[in-house]
Amino acid sequence: MKHSTRWLGTVGALATASALVLTGCSSGGSGGGSTDDAGSSGGGLTPITLQLQWSAQAQFAGYYAAVDQGFYKDEGLDVTIAEGGSDIVPQDVLASGDVDYAISWVPKVLGSIEQGANITDVAQIFERSATTQISFKDKNITDPADLKGKNVGSWGYGNEWELFAGMQKAGVEVGDINLVQQQFDMNGFLAGDIDAAQAMTYNEYAQVLETINPATGNLYQPADLNVINWNDVGTAMLQDAIWANTDKLASDTAYADNTVKFIKASIKGWAYARDNAEKSAEIVAAAGSQLPAGHQLWMTNEVNKLIWPSTNGVGMIDEAAWKNTVKIAMNTKNETGATIITSEPPATAFSNEYVTKALAELKDEGVDVMGTSYTPLTVTLKQGGE
Repeated sequence: MKHSTRWLGTVGALATASALVLTGCSSGGSGGGSTDDAGSSGGGLTPITLQLQWSAQAQFAGYYAAVDQGFYKDEGLDVTIAEGGSDIVPQDVLASGDVDYAISWVPKVLGSIEQGANITDVAQIFERSATTQISFKDKNITDPADLKGKNVGSWGYGNEWELFAGMQKAGVEVGDINLVQQQFDMNGFLAGDIDAAQAMTYNEYAQVLETINPATGNLYQPADLNVINWNDVGTAMLQDAIWANTDKLASDTAYADNTVKFIKASIKGWAYARDNAEKSAEIVAAAGSQLPAGHQLWMTNEVNKLIWPSTNGVGMIDEAAWKNTVKIAMNTKNETGATIITSEPPATAFSNEYVTKALAELKDEGVDVMGTSYTPLTVTLKQGGE
């Protein structure tokens, strides 16, 4: 997870010192009601805590929508959303038993699993990667091979693996570039100190397009940029997934049943975010996100593109994509020659058992879990993301 003074984390929210919470007891409201203690239950609902990777923002719009619209409550769950922070590693919080579920990227969790975290990917929400490497057109960087000899920005902290894998696939080793520790904003890129910078489609890419081009006096445009998309290169890795406690899935029937319910309501929330992007951005803003309104809507729209249309139903873990992520994690080397993991993860690292049940119930209820006809919005950005 990367951190910023303005847009923080891989997800890019403003820093907050504490983990804020949003409870599922207040449905249909602003999405930011007060909460009781995480261990309490209201109205006979089962208390559940979800740990996010970072602060409230539209990267997590589906979960906030599920709270706001009462989808968790409909499943008998009183869901509290715990925001992340600079000192919070979601998978570690989950593995320690402090929360019931967590959101994190697969490659980051694979490393934790190898170190002893006994957790399972039970729903792969993001089907596509949002990580890109962007450059200005005059740098003539159109594919990974062109990165050789260039100043290449990376946040590190586990965000660099798709970049390194794409480079190495093209025959470019880490030592062949000038690897720049990219700060957690786009200032170095805009100043010309970084030739190719890391950028999430839903965050840093938009930051550039929300900035005035001094040569024209207008905002930068997509035509000013070249974008290397790791989905196109073939080195994309699985990102946001719902993780559950492996031991509890095996030994606690109630927890296993609640996992199906939690996944079901979460997917319903993502379907709502798909069909109501503007309202979902408002829900996240009401939950405490400090991102500007225009940037928040852009993020909602771009995150929807990572989910919809779904190939096999939202949350289903594609084994080919999983194996590719594991392969990259085992074979791609960083600047010290280290890899994320040294051996195959255990079979319990992912399971489609629970999401399959959730999808079946959603289909019976008439919820569109495929989004075949999904069409993204056209979002017009303004200076500073307003």
